[in-house]
Amino acid sequence: MFYALVGLRGPLALVLKYALLGAADALLILLLSAAINKSSFIIAGVVIATLIFLNYSFITKGAIPLKFLSVGLIFFTIFVVTPTGYTILMSTYNFKTGNEIARESAIVEILNNGLLPDDAGTTYDLFLGKSSDDQFAAILFDPVRSQLLYATERGTRPISEGDITRDSTGFIIEAKGIVKLTDEEFSGLDEVITNLRFPLGDGSFANPQGTDVAARLTQSIEYNKNKDQLINVQSGEIFIDNGEGNFVSKDDPSFKLDPGWRAFSGMDNFKSLFFDKNLRDPFIKVFIWTIAFAFLSVGTTFAVGMALAIALQDPIKFRRFYRGFLILPYAIPSFMSILIWRGLFNQEYGAINTLFGLDVAWFESPWLARFAVILVNLWLGFPYMYLIGSGALQAIPSEIEEAAAIDGASEKQAFITIKLPLLLQILSPLLIASFAFNFNNFNIIYLLTGGGPTNAIDGEVAGATDILISYAYKTAFGTNFQNLGLSSAISMVMFVIVGSMSLYTLKKSKVLNNL
Repeated sequence: MFYALVGLRGPLALVLKYALLGAADALLILLLSAAINKSSFIIAGVVIATLIFLNYSFITKGAIPLKFLSVGLIFFTIFVVTPTGYTILMSTYNFKTGNEIARESAIVEILNNGLLPDDAGTTYDLFLGKSSDDQFAAILFDPVRSQLLYATERGTRPISEGDITRDSTGFIIEAKGIVKLTDEEFSGLDEVITNLRFPLGDGSFANPQGTDVAARLTQSIEYNKNKDQLINVQSGEIFIDNGEGNFVSKDDPSFKLDPGWRAFSGMDNFKSLFFDKNLRDPFIKVFIWTIAFAFLSVGTTFAVGMALAIALQDPIKFRRFYRGFLILPYAIPSFMSILIWRGLFNQEYGAINTLFGLDVAWFESPWLARFAVILVNLWLGFPYMYLIGSGALQAIPSEIEEAAAIDGASEKQAFITIKLPLLLQILSPLLIASFAFNFNNFNIIYLLTGGGPTNAIDGEVAGATDILISYAYKTAFGTNFQNLGLSSAISMVMFVIVGSMSLYTLKKSKVLNNL
């Protein structure tokens, strides 16, 4: 069936192509609509670019290679380029707890926080709906004063009981000139209704607190749009934009209003990593351990894997069984193996302490925890190195070893001076990939040690076994205070380090010369 579709030609193939293209366009247009409704303009831009590129690739008669590459390029853009671009963008923002929303939303929240009830805590029974001109209108009933009001966003006026209808319990169920909102309409307009204000004529207003209750409130903080200032109408205190994502008191800049907003900060997040002692010291400690962890992981797994590959290169009894047994750690899901090892290292009931009669707190000592991480990663990683090492050894012609033997070189000398350099050149791209993987090996750190041990009493976020990726995760999500902008900056530093080291190593190994 597949081969028949590949060889399909003529009008039927054209109809099928446009049908599939139309289905893809419909899906993308649906995503575009959802993104615009949520004000996600970055995602909307990516979807529009994808629409244009996809249709250009398949409608244009030329550019045959582009037709084969287009789908892959689209997925690469969506899942690699876009997240990377968004991370770069967020690394230039003051984006943290208290500064997570847009500026306009922050102003609305501050104004809402500045709403104060009157001294009596007056509330009204509420009948909410829309008037004949499709504007919000309501009936407000104060049971304490037996006051009945017809309210719109322009003001209020008294009405009589004859203008309304109550049920047997006294609730208002109908009112002249108002069509009550249905439950579905209320749910769809929930945010709008929450911000409704019905002026009461004395500086206060009625604000809906649900479907049938309104509160009498006073706005203690007002926003002057022309001066871009917030003013406390009771005390006269003025709050100005400090340029860092907060309104602060003009007289005391240390006093700020919450919430703040995501504000552009340029290179401030990167500067703080290198010049702020509270961030620089743990960052340097984590950076050094990350480099050491990546090199030790690649070095130990390569050494053990290659040793096993050499040992099993020659025919021996049960060689197939040994080969199958050696790849078992690679076949078992890594998260399962890591959790099993975590149990083995448990101080109280772990098999390691029980078998050897020890009472070692493996995860409470920095160096023991690091040793455990390297050991477990060796267990997980050597089968991969064994497999690629076995393949690389078979790729080296036997004539090279025979020529070395004729020249008088021993097996050890031939391996060190001839085979090992060839193996490193053959495997260098895979070793670089392994280094990059371990540089970002979040699973083993998070599942085995959680990045610890961590001196949480002193307020430390970075633990002894944290690598940059787990440190970035903790910075973003690990505590009650989340600094997403700083976490994005750490991610970009990781990207530059891994990319630079990978390119340098590939250049020195001359692998790129053959491309």
